[in-house]
This record gives sequence, structure tokens and C-alpha cells, in this order.
Amino acid sequence: MHIPDGFLEAKVWVPAWVLAAGAMGLCSRKAGRALGDKKIPVMGVTAAFIFAAQMLNFPIAGGTSGHLLGGAIAATLLGPYAGFMVITVVLTVQCLVFQDGGLTTLGANIMNMAFVGTTCVYPIIRVSSSVMRRRAGVVLGASLAAWVSVVAASFGCSLELALSGRAPIAVVVPAMVGVHSVIGIGEALITGFFVGFLLKTRPDLVMSGTTANR
Repeated sequence: MHIPDGFLEAKVWVPAWVLAAGAMGLCSRKAGRALGDKKIPVMGVTAAFIFAAQMLNFPIAGGTSGHLLGGAIAATLLGPYAGFMVITVVLTVQCLVFQDGGLTTLGANIMNMAFVGTTCVYPIIRVSSSVMRRRAGVVLGASLAAWVSVVAASFGCSLELALSGRAPIAVVVPAMVGVHSVIGIGEALITGFFVGFLLKTRPDLVMSGTTANR
């Protein structure tokens, strides 16, 4: 889902960069207010874990493969704003060091995977944990948010490609969303297992905005 350079027209990637820059400015301020000094090391560890986990691919039908996006994990541990910053850092390092995704398209990749993957799906985690008011609600919410984040990010990516004339929207949207609906199942399972493990072993690491510790 990392869009390389040359795949998006300037009319698409320039606005995406503007939106991404605005989101980074807003989320950095919000994260600074929401998190204490004790959570800063957690941000670093979370970023390192997600970065390493994204290097591992799992097979999907038809010879395709997927990898962990990690947005729902970051949002569950750190909240939407710090979670966004963590995924943004991961995507930036992947772009600049490993050429995974282009520099011109980095803004679009940030909006697709970081913004959608954390800030936009965090309400799912909050609602699920509030309604069920137990740890299972956090696990269920994180798992559902993980699946939605992958599908929504693929939809955004397909729209950007269609607007850039790379493929007809009637072709690229079903193709991208269809494959990533399956990949999202893997994301949901991994996220649910990881969040459930943390709730049993280190519930203090889960964002206090959820009802994980109730």
C-alpha cells in the first residue's frame, strides 16, 4: 500500500502533503498535551515494534501478501494523536532509508496509513470499550479498528491512484479493497492477540482513555 514516486499526479500528492503537514502539526500538539513523560519511551518502543512487524509478510490467496499496518495498536496504546505520530515516523523512516514508498507520495501514504489507521479509527476502540466496559471490549474494538483501518486505507489509496489516471476507479477500488479486506483479517487477528496479551501482562501500557483497566 506504500505508493511509490511517479504513481500520483501533482494535483493529488501536493494536497495530500498539505493535509499531512497539517495533521502532523495538530497531532504533535495534541500528543504533547495528552501524554506525560512516562509515555515517551512507550512511543519509541511502539514505533520500533511496528517497524519490525511491518517487515514480516503473511501470504494471502492468489500469491499476494500483506503486512501489519499497526495503526490500531498504536492508537490503543498511545491514543489517536501520539499513535498518528508513531506511524508517521515509521513511514518516514521506511521511505527515506528503505525506499518503501516515495518522497513525493509520502504525504498520501501518511494520510492513508497513519491518519486513517489511528485518528479515524480510534472512536471504534473508545465506543467498544465504553459499551462493554471490560477488557474484552478493548480487544474487540482494537481488532475491528484494525480491520477497518486496512480497508479504509486501501480505499483512500485506490482513489488517489484513480484520480491520477493510473486505473479506472471501477477497477482499482474493488481490486484494492477486495484484497485488503482479506489482509485486514490478518491485521485484526494480530492486533487482537497483541492487545489482549498486553492487557493481561501490562495493562498500564494501554491508553487510559479506554476502559481497559476497569
